[in-house]
Amino acid sequence: MSLSHQEITGLLTQLGLMLLVGRIFSEIARKLRQPSVVGEIIAGIILGPTLLGMVAPEVFANLFPAGRSSIVLDGFVQVAVVLLLFIAGLEVDLHIVLRQGKQAVYTSLLGLIIPFISGFYVPQLIPEFFSASDPNIRLAQSLFMGTSMAITALPVIARLLMDLNLFKSKMGMLIISSAMITDLIAWLVISVVLGMVGRQSDLSWFHTGIVTVIFTLLILTLGRGLINRSLPWINRNLAWPGGVLALSLGFCFLAAAFTEYIGIHAIFGSFLMGVILGDSEHFSERAKEIVHQFINNVFAPLFFVSIGLKVNFLVNFDFTATLVILVIAIAGKVFGAGAGARLGGFTWRESIAAGFGMNARGAIEIIMGLVALEYKLINETIFVSLVIMALVTSMASGPIMKYILVPGSGKTESQTVSE
Repeated sequence: MSLSHQEITGLLTQLGLMLLVGRIFSEIARKLRQPSVVGEIIAGIILGPTLLGMVAPEVFANLFPAGRSSIVLDGFVQVAVVLLLFIAGLEVDLHIVLRQGKQAVYTSLLGLIIPFISGFYVPQLIPEFFSASDPNIRLAQSLFMGTSMAITALPVIARLLMDLNLFKSKMGMLIISSAMITDLIAWLVISVVLGMVGRQSDLSWFHTGIVTVIFTLLILTLGRGLINRSLPWINRNLAWPGGVLALSLGFCFLAAAFTEYIGIHAIFGSFLMGVILGDSEHFSERAKEIVHQFINNVFAPLFFVSIGLKVNFLVNFDFTATLVILVIAIAGKVFGAGAGARLGGFTWRESIAAGFGMNARGAIEIIMGLVALEYKLINETIFVSLVIMALVTSMASGPIMKYILVPGSGKTESQTVSE
């Protein structure tokens, strides 16, 4: 059955409001030198049950009613999540990872293992928020919390380093390459976790893990080669930029559909497709910029505004849970990544700054939290705590790095790569 006249009107009103209010608060956040995601989430909190739902519940119920239009809106949000992970994958440059060698390995592994171990025990520290009778669910909850403490946010980190004029420095390359390795491993882990909690698949969680590893290896080798060979033909024979844009998004959706089909979340397929497309020398920086602009200005606001529509941030805020998650997230990442950078030969000052650079979580953490909420690995209280942690770490990382490194100098003790 098609949507009724009233449902279509409501859906278009929802999309229009989300984009307009999201853009207004995004611009306010940028004026305050904060990530756009901060403003977009605040826009959702204002439009959602936290503010509008409390002040004018009838208006909120009329604007965002339950029903088929809300299901269609959720479909838009799911597409937005897939596309956001696609552009996160575009940020991964495998050549940079290989050039950094053991320094990136030390920093990424310690920056992954230490926060993962500390996060793994969060359900034991605040068990009242993680009640589960199924042992598999309890294990999946611990694995999820460990991964959420370990993951980074490549787009936020890249923007942060550019703002500090550190992107081309040795430290900048170390942070970027380490974040790439960390995110690849973390998304492998989270794919296995989703397999453990009963994704729609005939595979056990163990077999899901094996399939995930095989799929990752195939797409990073065979898939990467096929993309590299087909892109020159696409660039020569198809209209530009429409051809590249349509085919890149088409590949993204097909990869997402495949991983969803085999029982891994769709976002993993789109992330890997972004990795191999972004790594190709035939996928130009201009093409990447067009894809980024399209997704960041249309689909990203829909997703981040929708976060505020899903949960009442006042009702579900718990100080203890938020404090525990904040402390463990920051301490584990800064200590782990900082120790790895120190082993890689950086000074203590640079190592601590690198640790705070790796500490930015941002959009990726929120996406992971939403997936976990959707599959009931966490409740609304933990989700709110994870969103607050992601925002705090994204907002604080830049100023702290700037304070640790020599104020006002845009360089560290390491000279830039070009020098």
